[in-house]
Amino acid sequence: MTDSLKGLSVLIVEDEFYLADDLALALADVSAKVLGPFGRVEEARRVIEDGHEIDLAVLNINLVGDRVFPIADLLHQKGTPFLFATGYDPEIIPERLSGAPRLEKPVGTATVLRALEALHRER
Repeated sequence: MTDSLKGLSVLIVEDEFYLADDLALALADVSAKVLGPFGRVEEARRVIEDGHEIDLAVLNINLVGDRVFPIADLLHQKGTPFLFATGYDPEIIPERLSGAPRLEKPVGTATVLRALEALHRER
């Protein structure tokens, strides 16, 4: 793993505690700044609307029965790259957000980190 995520602020929006915790630890290990994890849409919305610097984001589609798409829309409007980490089929993603990368769960943290690095390079 390179240190290309070092110093970047990465928002984690994930309601599965162990997955979120593993990802947060992996990001901290590569010296990224971790925002979250947040398990509810409103928590993530507050962080974005409060003006926190966010370089990249990992979004689970289903958060305690709510869909994460309003968060994806906010990030898209701000030009913040994000990816979906989900067990849902790609068809559930609205057309306007279909260009975002989608990783299918179960997905390892190393795969998520590589995908985030790729997103950052493409920025």
